[in-house]
Amino acid sequence: MQPDDVAQDRPDIVAATRGGDNGLGMEDEADLTTATLEQALFWRKVYTEILTMEEAVLSRIRQLMADQSPQARREVELTNVPVVVAQAERFRSRLGLWEAAYQRITGTDGPERARLSEAI
Repeated sequence: MQPDDVAQDRPDIVAATRGGDNGLGMEDEADLTTATLEQALFWRKVYTEILTMEEAVLSRIRQLMADQSPQARREVELTNVPVVVAQAERFRSRLGLWEAAYQRITGTDGPERARLSEAI
């Protein structure tokens, strides 16, 4: 058995690798370059939901770490935290891409966006 075969058999390794790949969209995700307004709104909402959850998970992990022994806290810092941070960054990056797609589709990038934000 090759080392790559072992990694493919381990869901934790696959998830960690996938979670750290900012260029990787989700299954069935629309193409950013040809997306419709409805698709941009949908994927922006999905990534916002997931990012909110990841940030809450990270916050909870940090709360729990406060009561741990230094050894346990260090292990969590080396294992759990980097995975959750990488996942959050991936979702933040993808959200940014969908936000840019939305702005491109609606023509609200640049100064126009600022005016719309002020009006809201």
